[in-house]
Amino acid sequence: MDDYFKKYQKISFYDQVRKNKIQSVFLIIVVILIIIVLGYVIGYFYNPDMIWFFIIIATVISVIYTLIGLYAGSGIALASVGAKEADPLQYKDLHSLVEGLSLGSGLPKPKIYVMPVEEINAFASGRNPEHAVICVSVGALKFLTKKELEGVLAHELSHIGNYDIRFMTLAAVMVGIISIIAQLFLRSLWFSSGDGDNKNGIFIIIGIAFAILAPVFATLVQMAISRRREYMADASAVKLARDNTGLIGALKKIGGYYEQKQSKLGSGAVSSLFIAEPTITQKLFSSHPPLKDRIKALENM
Repeated sequence: MDDYFKKYQKISFYDQVRKNKIQSVFLIIVVILIIIVLGYVIGYFYNPDMIWFFIIIATVISVIYTLIGLYAGSGIALASVGAKEADPLQYKDLHSLVEGLSLGSGLPKPKIYVMPVEEINAFASGRNPEHAVICVSVGALKFLTKKELEGVLAHELSHIGNYDIRFMTLAAVMVGIISIIAQLFLRSLWFSSGDGDNKNGIFIIIGIAFAILAPVFATLVQMAISRRREYMADASAVKLARDNTGLIGALKKIGGYYEQKQSKLGSGAVSSLFIAEPTITQKLFSSHPPLKDRIKALENM
């Protein structure tokens, strides 16, 4: 694990930014293609003579949906956890920590939000460093020491600097749109009387396949938010904070919390944005490496 972690420390952050931008574009293309295919299927099912009309409509919808996700993704993520912007006076220490780390990293200071939950967690979101946000839980502010909180904030700032936030936000949007596609198509088949020929049977099977495979595909997308990003963010967080004990302590407290209490944040698409998934159970398609592996890697630095 030590060699594995050190390998990612040697990766050029400029290369990582470039790769993340390329992967973001690829992700947008995938979303658009999926909706175009859905438009073709729906058009063929309802009116084969108007397939191109459905494809054009599907393309327009996909572009609009993707742009909304890209530009409003952080707002959607914040709203989903009930986060409020952190008042500079009430959260003076939090603002000071973020400002100091931002100066050290050469990044613009992101907007800071607080989500009203007792569990210990945090996330970053936004389309680029100039439009980024960092959100921490009330529990993180309550239970973490200053050094531990600094480690968490450094981790999230690293995601911002590496453009991980754009990719993770788009991935969350992709998970949502795939699920919506499956549900809408299945419902349209359910309520459609059709004309009773073999075409109905074929597309009913396709609809059922969409509904069954969509959650699996969504989980795979979560996993596609590569685990190496967490290792890299951990490594660069230590470099930024000039200390590994803070992040180690924070991850141990996060693991301890979820061993004892059930999360209220849920395990949906937004969970991939958190510094740690809001569950202690390591699933087959988890978007994060096990906390014990991350802690071990940090301890070996």
